[in-house]
Amino acid sequence: MQRADIIYAFEEQEGRKFMRRVWGKRPTFAVVIGNTETAKIPGVSAAGAVPEITDFTPAADVELLHYGRCKCIDGVPVTPTGVPTPGIITMSALQLFPMPTFAINSGVRVRPHTPYFEMEGVPGQDIRTGRALDDPRRVYENGVLLGKELAKSSEYLVVGESIAGGTTTALAVLMAMGYDGQGKVSSSMIDNPHSLKERIALEGISNSPFSREEMRADPLKAVQAVGDPMMPAAAGVVAGAAENVPVIMAGGTQMAAVMAIVAGLSPGSLRNLVLGTTKWIVNDRSSDVRSIVSQIGSVPILAADLDFGPSVHEGLNVFERGLVKEGVGAGGASIAAFLASQGSVDAKLMLAQVEDNYVRLMKIMGK
Repeated sequence: MQRADIIYAFEEQEGRKFMRRVWGKRPTFAVVIGNTETAKIPGVSAAGAVPEITDFTPAADVELLHYGRCKCIDGVPVTPTGVPTPGIITMSALQLFPMPTFAINSGVRVRPHTPYFEMEGVPGQDIRTGRALDDPRRVYENGVLLGKELAKSSEYLVVGESIAGGTTTALAVLMAMGYDGQGKVSSSMIDNPHSLKERIALEGISNSPFSREEMRADPLKAVQAVGDPMMPAAAGVVAGAAENVPVIMAGGTQMAAVMAIVAGLSPGSLRNLVLGTTKWIVNDRSSDVRSIVSQIGSVPILAADLDFGPSVHEGLNVFERGLVKEGVGAGGASIAAFLASQGSVDAKLMLAQVEDNYVRLMKIMGK
């Protein structure tokens, strides 16, 4: 087995064992999309001065993966400073090692111009109300069914997400379930607004119709109170698939919160999971994904050892300084491409592909 550009960030022995199980096998990639009004709270998301754009981001990300460009918006999702969506990494990984790719709608305001699986969820409300979602249990159960079906035709599954504001809802759900998440969730911004996220989370938990004991006993009550629509759908798909095939949970601290939900509802699934993320998440000094995962169980963390430092493009260099970091399953998709190609796709090739896509997309945007 050749060396792949992967960091073993937690539970290395089990991580290497997982890697040997899926080496050279063909993965299926699925991305769960949703919206939450929480993303529109000033200061929460890298969407910046125009938080309404967050309604379009998940749909645009899915379109980018399927078409190499977006249809619901002109150009590509970018931060106000011109940094592209991490979906550009995911798209590049899927181009270098094509794999079946599916979108899963858990509750979006803007639907993508692509086929997608419908989970019958609705967009999430501002979690400060304590009433974020209406019926996450139904969405979770639909997700379990879909996960089981996807597993029938997949050697293993990679599950990512696209939802703005998701690290704030992740913190709130972790806290509601009794985990220590304060100061540990990541941010798409360089300056991680921990105190703002904690205030939002505490306000939502205090306004919840459920007691803390109820939310600790039933993860879906925590999600109903202060979660987002991506969470029950992703947790269901992961739990359903992990009954029969290995699963890479593709993401950072948001996916760690989903893992906590899976642990509460389907604890046996944990033995078939790894968290697959980027080096920018595991090296981030403003968050601590290892601490969150270690509270849940002995689940390995793998990180794609991507390096955008050599890039001539400022919009990509800035990833090395802590902007964006992860999303749309970027780390997990990269890891899957490395493993499925048996190392012929590596970090250097990924950078070249990302740069080519960046130049092409900037031309579409007229920049």
